[in-house]
Amino acid sequence: MATARLCVLVVVLSATAAEDFTLKYKPSTKPVRLFTEEELERYDGSVEGHPIYMAVKGVVFDVTKGKEFYGKGAAYNALVGKDSTRAVAKMSLDPADLTSDTTGLTDEQLESLDSIFEETYKTKYPIVGYTASRILTGDGSPDAAFTPEDQPHFQIKDEF
Repeated sequence: MATARLCVLVVVLSATAAEDFTLKYKPSTKPVRLFTEEELERYDGSVEGHPIYMAVKGVVFDVTKGKEFYGKGAAYNALVGKDSTRAVAKMSLDPADLTSDTTGLTDEQLESLDSIFEETYKTKYPIVGYTASRILTGDGSPDAAFTPEDQPHFQIKDEF
């Protein structure tokens, strides 16, 4: 008798948990995009009413809701419209650091980058795509090491 009650309780709790998950989770309806450097530059906050995008570690985030930080004339506007991975890692706005190149960064800077990427960008801003450099090799061929299903916000392997 106790086993039957326990089974019923487990089924009810499982159904409730599944229902909560279903209600809270809404998969993205927009496909994930691939951005070239030129395309990403168009989202630099210079045009009123247009989205503001920036990339960190090759992931393109829509930072429009942080317009007071990233919009035209704002303190961090230099970071938008490009992959600013190095600048984020170094907490720098130096034009030389506004790049995706992580060569020569210290372990501390790389840890800071990972922390900011996970705890700030991925939690606050929607992912709208990836930079071509994250998905393609230097010669433009597909990067065999890139696995879409392991990336944030990909629902299926051939999403794009």
